[in-house]
Amino acid sequence: MPKDSGIGASSKRREDVRFLTGAGNYTDDINIRGQAYVYFLRSDIAHGRIKSIDTSAAESMPGVVRVFTGKDFEGVGGMPCGWEVTDKHGAPMQEPPHPILAQGKVRHVGDPIAAVVADSLEQARDAAEAIDVDIEELPAVLDMKAAAEEGAPLVHDDLKNNICYDWQLGEADDAKVNEVFANAAHVTTLELVNNRLVANPMEPRVAVAEYSRGTDEYTLYTTSQNPHVIRLLMCAFVLGLPEHKVRVVAPDVGGGFGTKIFHYAEEAFCTFAAKACNRPVKWTASRSEAFMSDAQGRDHVSKIELALDADNNFVGLRTHTYANLGAYLSTFSSSVPTWLHGTLMAGNYKTPVIQVNVRAMFTNTVPVDAYRGAGRPEATYQLERVIDKAARELGVDPVALRRQNFITQFPYDTPVALTYDTGDYNGTMDKLEQAADFAGFPARRAESEARGKLRGLGVNCYIEACGIAPSNIVGMLGARAGLYDAATVRVNATGSISVMVGAHSHGQGHETAFPQVVADMIGIDESMVEIVHGDTSKIPFGMGTYGSRSLAVCGSAMVKATEKVIDKAKKIAAHLLEASEADIELKDGQFTVAGTDKSVAWGDVTLTAYVPHNFPLEVEPGLEETAFYDPANFTFPAGAYACEVEVDPETGQVTIERFTAADDFGNIINPMIVDGQVHGGIGQGIGQALLENCVYDENGQLLSASFMDYAMPRADDVPFYTVDHSSQTPCTHNPLGVKGCGEAGAIGSPPAVVNAVIDALQSGGKAVDHIDMPVSPSRVWAAMNS
Repeated sequence: MPKDSGIGASSKRREDVRFLTGAGNYTDDINIRGQAYVYFLRSDIAHGRIKSIDTSAAESMPGVVRVFTGKDFEGVGGMPCGWEVTDKHGAPMQEPPHPILAQGKVRHVGDPIAAVVADSLEQARDAAEAIDVDIEELPAVLDMKAAAEEGAPLVHDDLKNNICYDWQLGEADDAKVNEVFANAAHVTTLELVNNRLVANPMEPRVAVAEYSRGTDEYTLYTTSQNPHVIRLLMCAFVLGLPEHKVRVVAPDVGGGFGTKIFHYAEEAFCTFAAKACNRPVKWTASRSEAFMSDAQGRDHVSKIELALDADNNFVGLRTHTYANLGAYLSTFSSSVPTWLHGTLMAGNYKTPVIQVNVRAMFTNTVPVDAYRGAGRPEATYQLERVIDKAARELGVDPVALRRQNFITQFPYDTPVALTYDTGDYNGTMDKLEQAADFAGFPARRAESEARGKLRGLGVNCYIEACGIAPSNIVGMLGARAGLYDAATVRVNATGSISVMVGAHSHGQGHETAFPQVVADMIGIDESMVEIVHGDTSKIPFGMGTYGSRSLAVCGSAMVKATEKVIDKAKKIAAHLLEASEADIELKDGQFTVAGTDKSVAWGDVTLTAYVPHNFPLEVEPGLEETAFYDPANFTFPAGAYACEVEVDPETGQVTIERFTAADDFGNIINPMIVDGQVHGGIGQGIGQALLENCVYDENGQLLSASFMDYAMPRADDVPFYTVDHSSQTPCTHNPLGVKGCGEAGAIGSPPAVVNAVIDALQSGGKAVDHIDMPVSPSRVWAAMNS
């Protein structure tokens, strides 16, 4: 029977009440008395040298408070990168400056040149149009391979070339790798593109900042997934402010998907301008502005080779990838094509020799950084597409080929620097075959063929690394911050609990799932537990929410803090019951003396903690504890996905008929929330596979800069999903046994969709090996008719 409450129960999301009734408090809802408005004048060319900026006309226009240009930020730090990557020769990456407002050059369409602060947004926009900017247009470099060529236009004049780093992981001996491939019985090669995406959360980015001259304190309200990290970066690297004088608040946030992890120039600008103008200032991105200024995702071009022996065992894997970083290094962009991508190239398989090569390039495009999955979708897509192609070339069943090469013994050290602690890949595949009704597929294919349609079945396995950790290891790999998290559990005198957490909730359901854990540990009702997050003045220092780390990392800190609270409460209960502390048990909100009927309620103990009459001298009054948790390893959720599509051979239209996901997330806290996370991820993965594509023309103009041109998935583009997460191998190194679940759907779905389309075309006699995403009707039709 399903549980009604606590760990394992599908408790309804308590935060949804305010969202569905319009009572949410988003950053754009925040308006401060006397605030001014910011409008950014952005470059309309991709690459150019700024010869002059005349702001005199703008400064004299009605309502204008002040006009800022790059000169106002000379001597101010630029936007920092949070991860230094060392290339395969041991040299640090090329790391050019990233100014708040353009200085000397513009490097992509949307690069901010000037900012106008005015009494109203309309006045700021009108004044920005009056700024006279003389820019000498320069040749733009957009193609990653062209950017690597000698003589290519330099995105940054002070760099020797456009290559940020040339990185390698796995087997360093090229001769050994070459020998493995030379001796292989079969080698499958595939070249593919992982298309560039725009995250497009429902809520655009917003920043509201104010400065108090009386206290010399700043407050920044922003749409962020990690307010403490924003404060740290802005204070330590950009504006040089004393951290204790800066408060960063991320209230309700309407979706992030990774694009709101990063510290953006607009946040730093508003904080700087609030003091410079002695007024609160507010900036809200328009949707078209978001297309040009939000960090974009993916954008890899790869060649992957898989070597197999005569028995179809994987013996070697080699990849060469060009990764587009855009015009500047975003906060974590350098880590995405390297440590978040290369380390996952082993997948679910026991391949003994793996070599991963990545060249990261600067181009005259919007910066690229983490987007839901961040590196793991890119790795999974390469691996699962080449395995499918190998199965077809060898004439073997793609599921059987995967099963034959699955890792089955744990822990398992991969050739690419990870240790998988636990898993059961055959178990998830068993669940998939049953839930997706593989046995009934031939009949469904025949029914489609009778209607003149081609039906295909695509299968995909994935593994991902969540909760990036531990700090000492990632520090050695170049991370410029620790990746722990923290929680404070404050028990009130009446027994209710406030839990202050470093993780930030922007759709994950923390306000529901986190109380389930604490309430279950103590045995009280979930309604007695409140979660506080998003405000650096209220919460312990935490690293925020990304990389499916919230429950595994911050949740573990919360468990440890709750355990401290329980330990202290037992001391008080022992005193009240006149018993030994070792004999005190806590269950269902009652402290009892083992083997007796003597008990005292949770509320009586908590009241005693704050009204300490006849209190034991060795116990301090109060009941509040803090814990920091630095994980010992990643968590490794894994799964198997199946997609069935119909293809119309007359038009190339692809329709997804069925989609099944079998995931292993370890122990499950709230099954309903996990279902929702998987559903959302699959929707985004289907969007990438069939619809979404960020396209620049030869001059660097963003052609897909609105919803008229960028095809977001709609309800009729996705099917009803079948989701199963009953195959559970608990994580061995965190107290909850949990693994991340938020990104799995976006990782596992794109290759499943593309594999299904290729299978459908093959069933119709079309000799099509591969179609790059998005697999649009025009691309499918062209492939069928080429």
